[in-house]
Amino acid sequence: MDFQISAVFKRSITIELLNDTICYAPSEYSILINGEEKLKTDLNVVTVDGLKPDTEYTITLLTENGKTEKIFNTEYESVLLDVKAFGASGDGETDDTAFIQAAINSCPDDGTVYLSKGVYLSRPLFLKSRMTFWVDDEAVLLGDTDRKHYPLLPGLTPTTDEKDEYNLSSWEGNPETSFASLITAVNAEELEIVGKGIIDGNGDKGDWWTDPKIKRIAWRPNTVFLNHCRHVRMQSLTVRNSPCWTIHPYYTDDIALYNLNIWNPSDSPNTDGFDPESCDGVLILGTRISVGDDCVAIKSGKYYMSDKHHKPADHFIIRNSFLERGHGSVTVGSEAAAGVKNVEVSRCIFKETDRGLRIKTRRGRGPNAVYDNIVFRDIIMDHVHMPFTFNMFYFCDPDGHSEYVQDQGARPVDDKTPLIGSVTAENIVAKGADQCMLVAYGLPERFIERIVFKNIKVSFLPKEARKPGQTIMMDDFPEMTGKSIYARNVKHLVVENVEISDCDDSGPELIDVLDYDSLNIAYNS
Repeated sequence: MDFQISAVFKRSITIELLNDTICYAPSEYSILINGEEKLKTDLNVVTVDGLKPDTEYTITLLTENGKTEKIFNTEYESVLLDVKAFGASGDGETDDTAFIQAAINSCPDDGTVYLSKGVYLSRPLFLKSRMTFWVDDEAVLLGDTDRKHYPLLPGLTPTTDEKDEYNLSSWEGNPETSFASLITAVNAEELEIVGKGIIDGNGDKGDWWTDPKIKRIAWRPNTVFLNHCRHVRMQSLTVRNSPCWTIHPYYTDDIALYNLNIWNPSDSPNTDGFDPESCDGVLILGTRISVGDDCVAIKSGKYYMSDKHHKPADHFIIRNSFLERGHGSVTVGSEAAAGVKNVEVSRCIFKETDRGLRIKTRRGRGPNAVYDNIVFRDIIMDHVHMPFTFNMFYFCDPDGHSEYVQDQGARPVDDKTPLIGSVTAENIVAKGADQCMLVAYGLPERFIERIVFKNIKVSFLPKEARKPGQTIMMDDFPEMTGKSIYARNVKHLVVENVEISDCDDSGPELIDVLDYDSLNIAYNS
Protein backbone atom coordinates (compact mmCIF):
# COMPACT_ATOMS: atom_id res chain seq x y z
CA MET A 1 0.00 0.00 0.00
CA ASP A 2 1.47 3.33 -1.08
CA PHE A 3 0.81 6.86 0.13
CA GLN A 4 1.54 10.44 -0.80
CA ILE A 5 2.66 13.32 1.39
CA SER A 6 -0.16 15.81 1.01
CA ALA A 7 1.15 18.62 3.22
CA VAL A 8 4.14 19.32 5.45
CA PHE A 9 3.91 21.97 8.18
CA LYS A 10 6.37 23.17 10.82
CA ARG A 11 5.43 20.51 13.34
CA SER A 12 3.16 18.09 11.50
CA ILE A 13 2.53 16.18 8.29
CA THR A 14 -0.61 14.99 6.49
CA ILE A 15 -0.56 11.93 4.24
CA GLU A 16 -3.14 10.28 1.98
CA LEU A 17 -3.23 6.62 1.01
CA LEU A 18 -3.09 5.92 -2.71
CA ASN A 19 -5.93 3.43 -3.04
CA ASP A 20 -9.36 3.23 -4.60
CA THR A 21 -11.40 2.86 -1.40
CA ILE A 22 -13.66 5.51 0.07
CA CYS A 23 -12.44 7.28 3.24
CA TYR A 24 -11.25 4.06 4.87
CA ALA A 25 -8.34 1.75 4.08
CA PRO A 26 -9.06 -1.96 3.53
CA SER A 27 -7.40 -2.73 6.88
CA GLU A 28 -5.73 -1.02 9.82
CA TYR A 29 -2.16 0.16 9.39
CA SER A 30 0.53 1.93 11.44
CA ILE A 31 2.42 5.17 10.89
CA LEU A 32 5.98 5.37 12.18
CA ILE A 33 8.23 8.42 12.41
CA ASN A 34 11.94 7.57 12.49
CA GLY A 35 10.97 4.02 13.40
CA GLU A 36 8.70 4.98 16.32
CA GLU A 37 5.01 4.15 16.00
CA LYS A 38 2.88 7.32 16.20
CA LEU A 39 -0.58 6.00 15.41
CA LYS A 40 -2.72 3.11 14.19
CA THR A 41 -5.70 3.87 11.97
CA ASP A 42 -7.80 2.75 9.05
CA LEU A 43 -8.46 6.23 7.63
CA ASN A 44 -7.25 7.17 4.17
CA VAL A 45 -6.07 10.61 5.32
CA VAL A 46 -4.16 11.11 8.57
CA THR A 47 -2.08 13.77 10.28
CA VAL A 48 0.92 13.16 12.51
CA ASP A 49 1.99 15.99 14.82
CA GLY A 50 4.54 16.42 17.61
CA LEU A 51 7.40 17.03 15.17
CA LYS A 52 10.18 19.63 15.33
CA PRO A 53 10.57 22.45 12.79
CA ASP A 54 13.22 22.34 10.07
CA THR A 55 14.04 18.68 10.69
CA GLU A 56 14.42 15.69 8.40
CA TYR A 57 12.23 12.69 9.18
CA THR A 58 11.49 9.28 7.75
CA ILE A 59 7.80 8.37 7.70
CA THR A 60 6.85 4.71 7.36
CA LEU A 61 3.49 3.20 6.48
CA LEU A 62 3.44 -0.32 7.92
CA THR A 63 0.86 -2.91 6.92
CA GLU A 64 0.60 -6.66 7.26
CA ASN A 65 1.93 -6.88 3.70
CA GLY A 66 5.02 -4.74 4.16
CA LYS A 67 6.11 -1.15 4.53
CA THR A 68 6.55 2.01 2.48
CA GLU A 69 8.92 4.81 3.50
CA LYS A 70 9.43 8.41 2.47
CA ILE A 71 11.75 11.16 3.69
CA PHE A 72 10.56 14.71 4.34
CA ASN A 73 11.66 17.96 5.99
CA THR A 74 9.38 19.98 8.23
CA GLU A 75 9.08 23.70 7.55
CA TYR A 76 11.42 26.27 9.02
CA GLU A 77 10.17 28.25 12.04
CA SER A 78 11.81 31.53 13.06
CA VAL A 79 10.28 31.82 16.56
CA LEU A 80 7.53 30.37 18.76
CA LEU A 81 5.53 33.03 20.62
CA ASP A 82 3.40 31.71 23.50
CA VAL A 83 0.45 34.05 24.04
CA LYS A 84 0.72 33.55 27.80
CA ALA A 85 4.10 35.26 27.66
CA PHE A 86 2.22 38.32 26.33
CA GLY A 87 -0.24 38.29 29.24
CA ALA A 88 -3.02 35.95 28.08
CA SER A 89 -4.55 34.01 30.98
CA GLY A 90 -6.44 31.20 29.23
CA ASP A 91 -8.90 31.01 32.15
CA GLY A 92 -12.05 31.29 30.02
CA GLU A 93 -13.20 34.46 31.80
CA THR A 94 -10.56 37.12 31.18
CA ASP A 95 -10.71 38.91 27.84
CA ASP A 96 -7.47 37.74 26.21
CA THR A 97 -7.94 39.59 22.91
CA ALA A 98 -5.29 42.27 23.34
CA PHE A 99 -2.66 39.80 24.55
CA ILE A 100 -3.20 37.37 21.67
CA GLN A 101 -3.30 40.21 19.14
CA ALA A 102 -0.06 41.58 20.57
CA ALA A 103 1.60 38.23 19.90
CA ILE A 104 0.20 38.19 16.36
CA ASN A 105 1.37 41.73 15.62
CA SER A 106 4.81 40.92 17.03
CA CYS A 107 5.22 37.71 15.06
CA PRO A 108 7.98 37.88 12.42
CA ASP A 109 7.94 36.06 9.08
CA ASP A 110 7.87 32.28 9.50
CA GLY A 111 6.98 32.63 13.16
CA THR A 112 4.27 30.82 15.15
CA VAL A 113 1.78 32.23 17.63
CA TYR A 114 1.01 29.49 20.14
CA LEU A 115 -2.06 28.84 22.30
CA SER A 116 -1.24 26.19 24.92
CA LYS A 117 -3.73 24.39 27.18
CA GLY A 118 -6.50 26.72 28.37
CA VAL A 119 -9.67 28.53 27.29
CA TYR A 120 -8.96 31.91 25.70
CA LEU A 121 -11.97 34.21 25.64
CA SER A 122 -11.52 36.57 22.73
CA ARG A 123 -13.02 39.17 20.48
CA PRO A 124 -12.08 39.04 16.77
CA LEU A 125 -8.40 38.48 16.00
CA PHE A 126 -6.67 39.63 12.83
CA LEU A 127 -3.99 37.32 11.41
CA LYS A 128 -1.34 38.40 8.94
CA SER A 129 0.98 37.04 6.25
CA ARG A 130 3.71 34.45 6.68
CA MET A 131 2.75 33.23 10.12
CA THR A 132 1.32 30.13 11.79
CA PHE A 133 -1.50 30.32 14.31
CA TRP A 134 -1.29 27.17 16.47
CA VAL A 135 -4.13 26.13 18.77
CA ASP A 136 -2.69 23.14 20.60
CA ASP A 137 -4.45 20.13 22.07
CA GLU A 138 -6.64 21.10 25.07
CA ALA A 139 -6.65 24.74 23.98
CA VAL A 140 -9.89 26.52 23.08
CA LEU A 141 -10.22 29.91 21.42
CA LEU A 142 -13.69 31.01 22.55
CA GLY A 143 -15.62 33.83 20.91
CA ASP A 144 -17.08 36.74 22.86
CA THR A 145 -20.88 36.70 22.76
CA ASP A 146 -21.51 40.46 22.83
CA ARG A 147 -21.94 41.80 19.30
CA LYS A 148 -21.06 45.31 20.52
CA HIS A 149 -17.52 44.02 21.11
CA TYR A 150 -17.09 43.04 17.45
CA PRO A 151 -15.51 45.46 14.95
CA LEU A 152 -17.43 46.18 11.76
CA LEU A 153 -16.07 45.39 8.33
CA PRO A 154 -17.61 47.87 5.84
CA GLY A 155 -18.97 46.20 2.73
CA LEU A 156 -17.80 48.88 0.31
CA THR A 157 -15.62 51.94 0.80
CA PRO A 158 -14.88 54.25 -2.18
CA THR A 159 -11.19 54.61 -3.00
CA THR A 160 -9.74 58.06 -2.52
CA ASP A 161 -9.63 58.74 -6.25
CA GLU A 162 -13.29 57.66 -6.48
CA LYS A 163 -12.46 55.34 -9.37
CA ASP A 164 -12.86 52.09 -7.48
CA GLU A 165 -14.13 50.62 -4.23
CA TYR A 166 -12.56 48.65 -1.40
CA ASN A 167 -14.51 45.54 -0.44
CA LEU A 168 -14.00 44.27 3.10
CA SER A 169 -17.07 42.17 3.81
CA SER A 170 -19.88 40.11 2.34
CA TRP A 171 -23.30 38.86 3.38
CA GLU A 172 -24.96 36.17 1.27
CA GLY A 173 -23.28 37.29 -1.94
CA ASN A 174 -23.54 41.06 -1.57
CA PRO A 175 -20.94 43.55 -0.25
CA GLU A 176 -22.75 44.27 3.00
CA THR A 177 -21.25 45.41 6.28
CA SER A 178 -20.71 42.48 8.63
CA PHE A 179 -19.09 41.89 11.98
CA ALA A 180 -15.47 40.78 11.90
CA SER A 181 -15.06 37.06 12.51
CA LEU A 182 -13.36 35.45 15.48
CA ILE A 183 -10.47 34.67 13.11
CA THR A 184 -10.14 37.28 10.36
CA ALA A 185 -7.44 37.69 7.74
CA VAL A 186 -7.41 40.40 5.07
CA ASN A 187 -4.92 40.38 2.18
CA ALA A 188 -2.76 37.80 3.97
CA GLU A 189 -0.44 35.33 2.24
CA GLU A 190 1.34 32.15 3.34
CA LEU A 191 -0.91 31.74 6.38
CA GLU A 192 -1.28 28.53 8.40
CA ILE A 193 -3.94 27.84 11.05
CA VAL A 194 -3.24 24.52 12.75
CA GLY A 195 -3.42 22.36 15.84
CA LYS A 196 -5.58 19.76 17.55
CA GLY A 197 -7.38 22.41 19.62
CA ILE A 198 -10.76 24.07 19.18
CA ILE A 199 -11.90 27.34 17.65
CA ASP A 200 -15.36 27.88 19.16
CA GLY A 201 -17.45 30.70 17.72
CA ASN A 202 -19.74 30.48 20.77
CA GLY A 203 -22.74 30.92 18.50
CA ASP A 204 -24.93 28.88 20.84
CA LYS A 205 -24.51 31.62 23.44
CA GLY A 206 -25.62 35.23 23.19
CA ASP A 207 -28.17 36.15 20.52
CA TRP A 208 -26.41 35.20 17.30
CA TRP A 209 -29.03 32.61 16.36
CA THR A 210 -32.03 34.73 17.42
CA ASP A 211 -33.82 36.36 14.44
CA PRO A 212 -30.87 35.36 12.24
CA LYS A 213 -32.11 37.16 9.12
CA ILE A 214 -32.49 40.53 10.85
CA LYS A 215 -29.52 42.89 10.61
CA ARG A 216 -28.62 44.24 14.03
CA ILE A 217 -25.78 46.77 13.83
CA ALA A 218 -24.23 44.56 11.13
CA TRP A 219 -24.70 41.08 9.70
CA ARG A 220 -23.61 38.05 11.72
CA PRO A 221 -19.94 37.06 11.63
CA ASN A 222 -18.37 33.84 10.48
CA THR A 223 -15.99 31.98 12.74
CA VAL A 224 -13.15 32.16 10.20
CA PHE A 225 -13.17 34.79 7.43
CA LEU A 226 -10.36 34.95 4.87
CA ASN A 227 -10.71 38.00 2.64
CA HIS A 228 -8.55 38.31 -0.51
CA CYS A 229 -5.89 35.98 0.87
CA ARG A 230 -3.49 33.60 -0.89
CA HIS A 231 -1.89 30.33 0.10
CA VAL A 232 -3.82 29.50 3.27
CA ARG A 233 -3.70 26.08 4.93
CA MET A 234 -5.71 24.74 7.87
CA GLN A 235 -5.01 21.44 9.60
CA SER A 236 -6.48 19.21 12.36
CA LEU A 237 -8.54 21.87 14.17
CA THR A 238 -12.12 21.55 15.38
CA VAL A 239 -14.15 24.62 14.40
CA ARG A 240 -17.60 24.69 15.98
CA ASN A 241 -20.65 26.68 17.12
CA SER A 242 -20.37 29.33 14.45
CA PRO A 243 -22.59 32.42 14.61
CA CYS A 244 -23.14 32.06 10.84
CA TRP A 245 -21.14 30.39 8.04
CA THR A 246 -18.26 28.62 9.74
CA ILE A 247 -15.26 29.03 7.42
CA HIS A 248 -15.71 31.59 4.65
CA PRO A 249 -12.83 32.14 2.22
CA TYR A 250 -13.66 35.17 0.09
CA TYR A 251 -11.74 35.95 -3.12
CA THR A 252 -9.05 33.74 -1.65
CA ASP A 253 -6.82 31.54 -3.82
CA ASP A 254 -5.00 28.34 -2.98
CA ILE A 255 -6.66 27.26 0.25
CA ALA A 256 -6.50 23.76 1.69
CA LEU A 257 -8.20 22.00 4.61
CA TYR A 258 -6.54 18.88 6.02
CA ASN A 259 -8.28 16.67 8.60
CA LEU A 260 -10.48 19.47 9.93
CA ASN A 261 -13.57 18.80 12.04
CA ILE A 262 -16.32 21.37 11.47
CA TRP A 263 -19.37 21.01 13.72
CA ASN A 264 -22.51 23.00 14.43
CA PRO A 265 -25.85 21.93 15.95
CA SER A 266 -28.31 20.54 13.42
CA ASP A 267 -30.87 23.26 14.19
CA SER A 268 -28.45 26.20 14.03
CA PRO A 269 -29.43 28.73 11.32
CA ASN A 270 -27.23 29.33 8.25
CA THR A 271 -24.24 27.63 9.85
CA ASP A 272 -22.80 26.25 6.61
CA GLY A 273 -19.54 24.41 7.17
CA PHE A 274 -17.28 25.70 4.42
CA ASP A 275 -18.39 28.39 1.95
CA PRO A 276 -15.64 29.37 -0.49
CA GLU A 277 -16.79 32.41 -2.46
CA SER A 278 -15.03 33.45 -5.69
CA CYS A 279 -12.04 31.28 -4.82
CA ASP A 280 -9.59 29.58 -7.19
CA GLY A 281 -7.76 26.45 -6.04
CA VAL A 282 -9.57 24.79 -3.14
CA LEU A 283 -8.68 21.43 -1.58
CA ILE A 284 -10.68 19.65 1.13
CA LEU A 285 -8.98 16.46 2.28
CA GLY A 286 -9.82 14.07 5.11
CA THR A 287 -12.27 16.56 6.65
CA ARG A 288 -15.49 15.91 8.55
CA ILE A 289 -18.30 18.47 8.36
CA SER A 290 -21.56 18.15 10.32
CA VAL A 291 -23.63 21.33 10.48
CA GLY A 292 -27.04 23.01 10.46
CA ASP A 293 -27.05 24.01 6.78
CA ASP A 294 -25.00 23.05 3.71
CA CYS A 295 -21.77 21.22 4.53
CA VAL A 296 -19.90 22.74 1.57
CA ALA A 297 -21.45 25.55 -0.49
CA ILE A 298 -19.49 26.82 -3.47
CA LYS A 299 -20.36 30.43 -4.31
CA SER A 300 -19.25 33.41 -6.41
CA GLY A 301 -21.48 36.29 -5.29
CA LYS A 302 -24.67 37.84 -6.56
CA TYR A 303 -25.13 39.97 -9.67
CA TYR A 304 -23.42 43.11 -8.38
CA MET A 305 -20.24 41.31 -7.38
CA SER A 306 -20.13 39.39 -10.65
CA ASP A 307 -20.55 42.61 -12.61
CA LYS A 308 -18.12 44.82 -10.64
CA HIS A 309 -15.65 42.31 -9.18
CA HIS A 310 -16.04 39.33 -11.46
CA LYS A 311 -14.27 36.17 -10.36
CA PRO A 312 -15.63 32.65 -10.84
CA ALA A 313 -15.17 29.81 -8.40
CA ASP A 314 -12.68 27.46 -10.06
CA HIS A 315 -10.55 24.35 -9.46
CA PHE A 316 -12.12 22.53 -6.51
CA ILE A 317 -11.12 19.13 -5.16
CA ILE A 318 -13.00 17.45 -2.30
CA ARG A 319 -11.75 13.97 -1.46
CA ASN A 320 -11.81 11.33 1.28
CA SER A 321 -14.08 13.47 3.45
CA PHE A 322 -17.23 12.97 5.55
CA LEU A 323 -20.17 15.32 4.93
CA GLU A 324 -22.98 14.80 7.40
CA ARG A 325 -26.39 16.16 8.39
CA GLY A 326 -27.24 19.61 7.06
CA HIS A 327 -29.25 20.58 4.00
CA GLY A 328 -26.75 19.62 1.33
CA SER A 329 -23.54 17.63 1.29
CA VAL A 330 -21.98 19.64 -1.54
CA THR A 331 -23.94 22.59 -2.89
CA VAL A 332 -23.23 24.77 -5.90
CA GLY A 333 -24.91 28.18 -5.63
CA SER A 334 -27.17 29.83 -5.42
CA GLU A 335 -25.12 32.99 -4.85
CA ALA A 336 -22.81 32.13 -7.75
CA ALA A 337 -23.42 34.85 -10.31
CA ALA A 338 -19.79 34.77 -11.45
CA GLY A 339 -20.01 31.05 -12.16
CA VAL A 340 -18.59 27.77 -10.84
CA LYS A 341 -16.41 25.42 -12.87
CA ASN A 342 -14.05 22.48 -12.56
CA VAL A 343 -15.33 20.84 -9.38
CA GLU A 344 -14.36 17.25 -8.54
CA VAL A 345 -15.79 15.46 -5.51
CA SER A 346 -14.54 11.90 -5.03
CA ARG A 347 -14.17 9.09 -2.48
CA CYS A 348 -16.43 10.78 0.06
CA ILE A 349 -19.21 9.66 2.39
CA PHE A 350 -22.40 11.72 2.56
CA LYS A 351 -24.51 10.84 5.60
CA GLU A 352 -28.02 11.95 6.61
CA THR A 353 -28.08 15.19 4.66
CA ASP A 354 -31.26 16.38 2.98
CA ARG A 355 -29.55 16.43 -0.41
CA GLY A 356 -26.31 14.99 -1.75
CA LEU A 357 -25.27 16.96 -4.81
CA ARG A 358 -27.32 20.15 -4.66
CA ILE A 359 -27.20 22.64 -7.53
CA LYS A 360 -29.31 25.77 -7.24
CA THR A 361 -29.70 28.96 -9.23
CA ARG A 362 -32.46 31.30 -10.47
CA ARG A 363 -33.32 34.02 -12.92
CA GLY A 364 -31.49 37.21 -12.06
CA ARG A 365 -28.07 35.68 -11.47
CA GLY A 366 -26.84 36.82 -14.89
CA PRO A 367 -24.94 35.56 -17.94
CA ASN A 368 -21.77 34.72 -15.98
CA ALA A 369 -23.70 32.38 -13.67
CA VAL A 370 -22.50 29.31 -15.55
CA TYR A 371 -22.00 26.05 -13.65
CA ASP A 372 -19.86 23.67 -15.69
CA ASN A 373 -17.64 20.60 -15.47
CA ILE A 374 -18.94 19.43 -12.10
CA VAL A 375 -17.99 15.81 -11.44
CA PHE A 376 -18.99 13.50 -8.58
CA ARG A 377 -17.50 10.02 -8.50
CA ASP A 378 -16.91 7.18 -6.04
CA ILE A 379 -19.37 8.40 -3.40
CA ILE A 380 -21.32 6.58 -0.70
CA MET A 381 -24.59 8.23 0.34
CA ASP A 382 -26.08 6.95 3.58
CA HIS A 383 -29.70 7.98 4.25
CA VAL A 384 -29.52 11.06 2.07
CA HIS A 385 -33.16 11.99 1.40
CA MET A 386 -32.56 13.26 -2.14
CA PRO A 387 -29.25 12.20 -3.68
CA PHE A 388 -29.34 14.70 -6.59
CA THR A 389 -31.21 17.98 -7.05
CA PHE A 390 -30.72 20.58 -9.82
CA ASN A 391 -32.99 23.58 -9.33
CA MET A 392 -33.12 26.68 -11.54
CA PHE A 393 -36.12 28.15 -9.68
CA TYR A 394 -34.50 28.50 -6.25
CA PHE A 395 -36.70 30.84 -4.19
CA CYS A 396 -34.00 32.74 -2.30
CA ASP A 397 -33.66 36.53 -1.85
CA PRO A 398 -36.44 39.06 -1.19
CA ASP A 399 -37.85 38.56 -4.70
CA GLY A 400 -37.51 34.78 -4.62
CA HIS A 401 -41.25 34.14 -4.72
CA SER A 402 -41.91 36.74 -7.40
CA GLU A 403 -43.48 35.89 -10.74
CA TYR A 404 -40.20 36.75 -12.45
CA VAL A 405 -38.29 34.06 -10.54
CA GLN A 406 -41.02 31.41 -10.27
CA ASP A 407 -42.79 31.67 -13.65
CA GLN A 408 -42.62 28.17 -15.17
CA GLY A 409 -43.36 29.54 -18.60
CA ALA A 410 -40.56 30.53 -20.97
CA ARG A 411 -39.20 34.05 -20.68
CA PRO A 412 -36.73 35.83 -22.98
CA VAL A 413 -33.07 34.93 -22.50
CA ASP A 414 -31.35 38.12 -21.39
CA ASP A 415 -28.44 39.41 -19.33
CA LYS A 416 -29.94 37.92 -16.15
CA THR A 417 -30.34 34.30 -17.35
CA PRO A 418 -28.09 31.66 -15.72
CA LEU A 419 -26.86 28.36 -17.17
CA ILE A 420 -26.16 24.86 -15.85
CA GLY A 421 -23.69 23.18 -18.18
CA SER A 422 -22.21 19.70 -17.72
CA VAL A 423 -22.70 17.67 -14.54
CA THR A 424 -21.47 14.08 -14.18
CA ALA A 425 -22.12 11.53 -11.42
CA GLU A 426 -20.57 8.07 -11.56
CA ASN A 427 -19.77 5.12 -9.35
CA ILE A 428 -22.16 6.11 -6.58
CA VAL A 429 -24.08 3.98 -4.07
CA ALA A 430 -26.99 5.60 -2.21
CA LYS A 431 -28.78 3.63 0.51
CA GLY A 432 -31.86 4.84 2.35
CA ALA A 433 -33.14 7.42 -0.14
CA ASP A 434 -36.51 8.86 0.73
CA GLN A 435 -38.15 11.35 -1.58
CA CYS A 436 -36.55 11.25 -5.04
CA MET A 437 -33.27 10.06 -6.52
CA LEU A 438 -32.99 12.92 -9.02
CA VAL A 439 -34.94 16.12 -9.52
CA ALA A 440 -33.57 18.24 -12.36
CA TYR A 441 -35.66 21.27 -13.30
CA GLY A 442 -34.15 23.64 -15.86
CA LEU A 443 -35.51 26.95 -17.05
CA PRO A 444 -37.88 26.65 -20.00
CA GLU A 445 -35.91 29.38 -21.79
CA ARG A 446 -32.52 27.81 -20.97
CA PHE A 447 -32.43 24.07 -20.49
CA ILE A 448 -29.83 22.29 -18.36
CA GLU A 449 -27.17 21.39 -20.91
CA ARG A 450 -26.00 17.90 -19.95
CA ILE A 451 -26.49 15.44 -17.08
CA VAL A 452 -24.54 12.17 -17.12
CA PHE A 453 -25.26 9.36 -14.64
CA LYS A 454 -23.15 6.20 -14.81
CA ASN A 455 -22.89 3.20 -12.50
CA ILE A 456 -25.34 4.40 -9.87
CA LYS A 457 -27.13 2.19 -7.35
CA VAL A 458 -29.92 3.70 -5.26
CA SER A 459 -32.13 1.92 -2.73
CA PHE A 460 -35.12 3.57 -1.06
CA LEU A 461 -36.38 3.30 2.49
CA PRO A 462 -39.42 1.06 3.07
CA LYS A 463 -42.71 2.84 2.38
CA GLU A 464 -43.64 3.09 6.03
CA ALA A 465 -40.38 4.87 6.83
CA ARG A 466 -40.66 7.53 4.13
CA LYS A 467 -42.01 11.04 4.51
CA PRO A 468 -43.15 13.18 1.57
CA GLY A 469 -41.01 16.28 1.33
CA GLN A 470 -40.06 19.35 -0.64
CA THR A 471 -37.39 18.07 -2.98
CA ILE A 472 -36.38 21.43 -4.44
CA MET A 473 -37.04 24.87 -3.03
CA MET A 474 -39.35 26.36 -5.64
CA ASP A 475 -43.00 27.40 -5.64
CA ASP A 476 -45.83 25.22 -6.96
CA PHE A 477 -43.77 22.05 -7.07
CA PRO A 478 -45.30 18.95 -5.46
CA GLU A 479 -43.88 17.07 -2.53
CA MET A 480 -42.50 13.67 -3.44
CA THR A 481 -41.74 10.32 -1.89
CA GLY A 482 -40.40 7.11 -3.40
CA LYS A 483 -39.82 8.68 -6.80
CA SER A 484 -36.89 7.77 -9.04
CA ILE A 485 -36.18 10.45 -11.65
CA TYR A 486 -37.97 13.68 -12.45
CA ALA A 487 -36.26 15.68 -15.20
CA ARG A 488 -37.67 18.71 -16.97
CA ASN A 489 -36.12 21.18 -19.40
CA VAL A 490 -32.91 19.22 -20.01
CA LYS A 491 -31.03 19.05 -23.32
CA HIS A 492 -29.05 15.85 -22.81
CA LEU A 493 -29.68 13.18 -20.18
CA VAL A 494 -27.36 10.17 -20.23
CA VAL A 495 -28.19 7.32 -17.84
CA GLU A 496 -26.03 4.21 -18.02
CA ASN A 497 -26.07 1.23 -15.69
CA VAL A 498 -28.36 2.76 -13.07
CA GLU A 499 -30.12 0.45 -10.63
CA ILE A 500 -32.99 1.72 -8.45
CA SER A 501 -34.54 -0.45 -5.75
CA ASP A 502 -37.77 -0.20 -3.74
CA CYS A 503 -39.11 3.01 -5.26
CA ASP A 504 -42.72 3.51 -6.37
CA ASP A 505 -41.89 4.15 -10.04
CA SER A 506 -41.61 1.81 -12.97
CA GLY A 507 -39.86 4.48 -15.02
CA PRO A 508 -38.58 8.05 -14.99
CA GLU A 509 -40.75 11.13 -15.52
CA LEU A 510 -39.23 13.17 -18.33
CA ILE A 511 -40.74 16.45 -19.53
CA ASP A 512 -39.05 18.39 -22.31
CA VAL A 513 -35.90 16.28 -22.14
CA LEU A 514 -34.56 16.53 -25.68
CA ASP A 515 -32.05 13.68 -25.82
CA TYR A 516 -32.11 10.58 -23.63
CA ASP A 517 -31.13 7.79 -26.03
CA SER A 518 -28.72 6.25 -23.52
CA LEU A 519 -31.38 5.73 -20.84
CA ASN A 520 -30.49 2.47 -19.07
CA ILE A 521 -32.27 1.96 -15.74
CA ALA A 522 -33.06 -1.26 -13.90
CA TYR A 523 -35.92 -1.07 -11.40
CA ASN A 524 -35.96 -3.65 -8.60
CA SER A 525 -38.75 -4.24 -6.14
